[in-house]
Order: sequence, then structure tokens, then C-alpha cells
Amino acid sequence: MRLAILMSNTDESAFAQSHPKDGEKWQTLLRPHCPACDFSVYSVKDGEFPVDASAYDGLIITGSPASVHDVDPWLDRLFTLIRSAVAQNIPLFGACFGHQAIALALGGRVADNPGGWVFGVTQTQISAPAPWMADHAATVALHAAHIEQVTRLPKGAQITMGNNECPFGGFIIANQVFTTQYHPEITAPFMTALIDAFEDQKPRDVIQRARASMVQTTDNAVFAQWILAFFRQAQSSAARRSITVT
Repeated sequence: MRLAILMSNTDESAFAQSHPKDGEKWQTLLRPHCPACDFSVYSVKDGEFPVDASAYDGLIITGSPASVHDVDPWLDRLFTLIRSAVAQNIPLFGACFGHQAIALALGGRVADNPGGWVFGVTQTQISAPAPWMADHAATVALHAAHIEQVTRLPKGAQITMGNNECPFGGFIIANQVFTTQYHPEITAPFMTALIDAFEDQKPRDVIQRARASMVQTTDNAVFAQWILAFFRQAQSSAARRSITVT
């Protein structure tokens, strides 16, 4: 299975340079569950895009400190790619920024979180599991780092997960789109380092809650298996259905 990782992370700080890039994080998450997978990494925020997205069995859009409401040219190009991928029945998965970008590109809405920053380990309820979310629990724990969220779903989308602070925590569209507001690729050591790095940049209560949340174990491996199961079922031409983009 060939998967393209579209890196949208715009952080070029010294902190970012001292840790693995998102392309590496996603491969580290997924490769143990798919040793034969072939990954290609594109830094879309630097203008690197697949020449032919249809050459891949799926696209993964990563997180980013950028906002989907920014005016950088690469964002318009990414939104165009999202709509084109949907029109061509190319499976799409998006996490955090990627979740928001897919929603916005397909007609949804993204706005500030009413409660401010969501940071640290977050429990989200699985309200309507997709067929590929096998052996799901009532909740999953994942790392979170966002101050914006999807506030209106695109046409045809169905919620799969959410909680009080983020009702649209993940959605699907038919068997072709799968998203989450959270970060299954982030490990506990990286999140701990991120909290430390932001100690003087975020409200004290946000940092305190984030640190307190780190006693929880995340369900990264479970979510990794869901992502790969999503792409595998979408490989079947019988499972691919056209989506009307408005």
C-alpha cells in the first residue's frame, strides 16, 4: 500500500528541529502495523505536492500550528488537492489541522474553541464507529493541541467521535474520508517536551491541566490500526463511492 504523508507543520523553531519531523512521526506510528507500506513524504507548507495523487492508495494530512484561515498560497493549493482527491475517490485521512482542512475544503466550518486551548491527553467518546474501527472502546485517549475546531461538518459527513469541549472530534464521509481532531502520532515524551516548551507561552491553567493529563496512557496503537484499516477497505473499488463536493 502506497501512502503519501502531506506535512503541513509550519514550525521551524529550535524545538521543532530537535525532534523528529511529522513525516517520521507518522511512519513510526504506522509502519509497525504495515511493514510493507510504502510512504512518501511531501512538505506541502513548502510547496511540495504529489505530481499525481492518484498514484497513492491514500493521503494523510498532518497537524500544524498554522490556521486553516491563513492566507498562504500553499493552503489554497492544499484545499484544491483535497477537493480533487475526493472527486477522484482517493482516500483521505486528516489529523488536527488536517481534519480541519478537509472539513473547510469540503464546505464545513472551522472556528475558535469556545473553551480555549485543548492541550495534553484528551478522552473522546466514540459515538458512531465506522466499520473499520474494529474492537473499539467507548472512549479513546489521544494527545491534543488545538485552539480551533470544526464547528460545522461538510455535506455528507458523519460524526464518529467527540466530547463536550470538541463535539466534532472526528468524522467520516462514506468510505473515503476519515478524520480526527487529535494526534495519534504524538508520543508521551514528545508531548511532555511540548508542554515544557510552551510553559511561558500559554495560560498557566492550560499548562497545569496538560501536565496533569499526562498520567493517562494514549491509544495510539489502536488508532494506527484504524487508520490502516480505513485505507485498506478504501482500496477496494467496490468500496469507493463518489462524493458530491459543494
